[in-house]
Amino acid sequence: MIAGIYELDWRDIRALRLWDAYAVHRAVYDLFPDVRDQQQKQSSVSCGMLYVNQGGDASRRSILFLSDRPPRMPKHGRIATKVIPETFLEHDVYAFKTVVNPTRRIAKKLRAIDDAHVIEWFQTRSWGFETISCQLIRSQWLRFAKDGHDVSLKTSLIQGVLRVTDRERFKESFVKGIGRGRAFGCGLLQIVPV
Repeated sequence: MIAGIYELDWRDIRALRLWDAYAVHRAVYDLFPDVRDQQQKQSSVSCGMLYVNQGGDASRRSILFLSDRPPRMPKHGRIATKVIPETFLEHDVYAFKTVVNPTRRIAKKLRAIDDAHVIEWFQTRSWGFETISCQLIRSQWLRFAKDGHDVSLKTSLIQGVLRVTDRERFKESFVKGIGRGRAFGCGLLQIVPV
């Protein structure tokens, strides 16, 4: 796996028109050739890449990514990458941070989880780890237009310490991401061994 950071200054932000979450999505996805066929895309096969928008403002933005292949060199911005050693995922305890899209299906519709229940939702999922400590840092709504439709996506930033309980499931969660909204910057587990 390859971890990287995509750094953009105000000229890059303006050239790429990074005004909303969908524009960020397009800019990041343009860095990676899509290796899936149409059937794989429709059956939700992972594209082999995750990212999280670290934020910024009109003058600067940073985007972290994890991929199973190297990115293309961008026309705008700078990329720094490094290969993640296989031993990185062999530790038992990690400090973590992740942005998730906490949802629950009610009457065939996805509904955002209220902030008071986000941690409970997070802790009851089977991602190959249990939390030793866990806190909700903030939640926000992403709103953008995609294919002529208005899209609203709730994101929650969670951080804490986790203990691996199922190594293979944990590795899969790290590589493929957790939860929904991965195409829009959710699900990347940022971890550091403790």
